[in-house]
Formats: sequence, structure tokens, C-alpha cells
Amino acid sequence: MTDWFTFNGNAFLSIILTATGIYIATIICTRIAGKRSFSKMSSFDFSMTVAIGSIIATTIVSKSVSLQDGVIGLVITYSLQLGMAYLRRYQIIRNTVDNAPLLLMDGQDILYQNLKKVRVTEDDLRSKLREANVLKLSQVRAVVMEATGDIAVLHTKDENVKVEDFLLKHVKR
Repeated sequence: MTDWFTFNGNAFLSIILTATGIYIATIICTRIAGKRSFSKMSSFDFSMTVAIGSIIATTIVSKSVSLQDGVIGLVITYSLQLGMAYLRRYQIIRNTVDNAPLLLMDGQDILYQNLKKVRVTEDDLRSKLREANVLKLSQVRAVVMEATGDIAVLHTKDENVKVEDFLLKHVKR
């Protein structure tokens, strides 16, 4: 425990060099793989972000993981993400890897069974409606739990406007 409070110049220099190296490797990999690497469009994308963060942190502060090991782990993780992005073009893979968006409200009707499926309470729903500046339930056209976990509120004051089918395509009811 006394090691926690001692300064070691070699360890300090090692952390600086490792942090710089893994940072540069992350930038290069992200530029090659694209912006989606850190998006949260699906649970797989979220897992990718967590994995990269873990690799970076472990590489920087762990004495047992070298910069070379960290860069290799980073490259493999980015390669897996690129491969999965390609494979997600196929419906069977997309269904396996991605969460499907789910309708929580159809117009003014709250779909309680769907709320229960995604563990969203009525209080959570009310909060999201307030965030979207909904003043009356009659303004709501649809509320969707997106594949990312975000909740989208589609609403308008014009009671004659309906949600286009394109916007609700692949949304489970």
C-alpha cells in the first residue's frame, strides 16, 4: 500500500509514452473504421465503445499489458466491428445483433405491455413527453423506444397530421 504514494519516474514516463501511443493508435483506427465506431446505433456499437475504453485504460495503467498488446487488441476490436458492420447487411445477422425499435405509445394509447418489456415506467414516459414539450396527449402520434435505448417522441399540434409509414418501418408494435 505504500507504493500508492511513491513517485516512480520510470513508471510516469512509461504511462506518458503508452497513453500517447494508444491515443495515436485509437485515432488511426477510428479514421480507418469511420465515425460509427463510437456511435450508439445498436447494442453492438455500445459494446464496441466499452471494449475500446477498456483496452485503452488497461494498456495505459497496467504493467502487464504492453503498448504492442494494446494496439493489437485495439486493431482486432476495430476489425471485428468493421466485419460486423458488413455482416449486418444480412437480415439474420441484424436480427441477432441489433435491438428492434419498439412502439411505446400509438397516438394517445399507452402500450403497457411494451413498457413492461423494456422496463420503462409511466413516470419515465411522462418525463420523455415533457422533454419533447408535449402539452397534451392528443399531440402525440407515436413514442418509440429506439434500438439505442433512446426514446423518440413524434408529436404535432396539427391533429390531421399522421406519422408516415416510412418513420415506423421495422418498429415492433
